[in-house]
Amino acid sequence: MNAENRIVFLVDVDNTLLDNDHIQGDIRAHLEREFGPATRDRYWKILEDLFAELGYRDYLGALQRYRVEHPRDIHLLSMSSFLVDYPFANRLYPQALDVLEQFRRVGPTVILSDGDVVFQPRKVERSGLAEAVDGHVLIYIHKERALDDVERRYPAERYVLVDDKPRILAAVKKVWGSRVITVLPRQGQYGRDAKAVASFAAPDVTVERIGDLLAYDLRNFVAGETTIPQRTKVPR
Repeated sequence: MNAENRIVFLVDVDNTLLDNDHIQGDIRAHLEREFGPATRDRYWKILEDLFAELGYRDYLGALQRYRVEHPRDIHLLSMSSFLVDYPFANRLYPQALDVLEQFRRVGPTVILSDGDVVFQPRKVERSGLAEAVDGHVLIYIHKERALDDVERRYPAERYVLVDDKPRILAAVKKVWGSRVITVLPRQGQYGRDAKAVASFAAPDVTVERIGDLLAYDLRNFVAGETTIPQRTKVPR
């Protein structure tokens, strides 16, 4: 995509379009049910250690590290199938696909996520998100450090970034300034963390749930405005 667009929408995945907290709960429950609480706790410790090391949660990488510690635990191999075949589409937030469709009527809409090279693309594909944006998917290790690549691939006068992490929104705002409208849906562990929200510059727009964005007149976004038309109501 070479010609500059007036506006491009960049939308995060975990706890923005997908209820990732619920997914994590399902993974923990499955681990405890199939392998016991000790395995669950050890796997989760490895997962969190990898998160601190990499900056994203590498579920398959954590499984591999656990396997190195327990090379004869053959039953553990079934966990990889649970992860890869998880029904991610069932964990889409209400009206998430409707929001993407509304965005696409105004400008190119891109999934912009962090993650590994196997599980995260699988999640985006199986949830139906890749299809919903015609395959416009970008997955980086640290997306806030790859904005030059985002601009190269999707040049635009203005961007709208929808993300549940105040840290990411603030980092992108620092680089792009008034060229980006930052949107925080207060969903998931980061979006609902009042301390985390208060620790960074306030986003341009805050909504309680992703579906609330259906109330926005997107022409306002194109013009750089962020007000909600009071006449518009979001169907529940």
